[in-house]
Amino acid sequence: MNNSNITEKWSENVIIVDGDYVDSVAFNLIVNFERMIGRHIPEADLAHWLDCIALDGGVKGESETSVIFIHDKEKEGMKNFRPSKYEEDMNGKAFRDNLGEFTMSSFPVEKVVSKGDFIIDIAKTAANHKDVKRVMIIADCDDGTMVDYLRHALKDADDEKRITVFAMQPIAGGNFRQEILGYSLMSALGIKSEEIKAN
Repeated sequence: MNNSNITEKWSENVIIVDGDYVDSVAFNLIVNFERMIGRHIPEADLAHWLDCIALDGGVKGESETSVIFIHDKEKEGMKNFRPSKYEEDMNGKAFRDNLGEFTMSSFPVEKVVSKGDFIIDIAKTAANHKDVKRVMIIADCDDGTMVDYLRHALKDADDEKRITVFAMQPIAGGNFRQEILGYSLMSALGIKSEEIKAN
């Protein structure tokens, strides 16, 4: 697959997001924590969540970050984030904060390729690109097949690159770091640790 249409210039930081997967995880957290702490939990703040992912992925100080959202073609957006629409709110949009500029793009998955293959292809390309220093991947790692694909695709990645895979459970092995996805989502949803401890 030719990734030239994904980004012509790769940023030093690349965040690859399976939008449908992270939206379903956010939904499950909202449902479970509303029951646990007894209050309404609003949609996750997208910019705040991306900041948390960037920090967990090793971004320090001002730099450029490309955020690539991959999603099923029939999905117009994420229901548990704000902003939420792939085309209107994310594709070609950017925001700037104390970590620098985040440029967002979104790509619907066509029938010719599976979402998993699409994500793996982008991750492999980013991990081997000379301008990229950090790659952060949020994919459905609850699916053991995706984990196997990531291990295989990233096994020969340059040791100078910092590659971080975010999952809800620890992953065994692999030529990458890993972080628990739930922590960044809880922060973006405004769930505080003291609320959990109190219950």
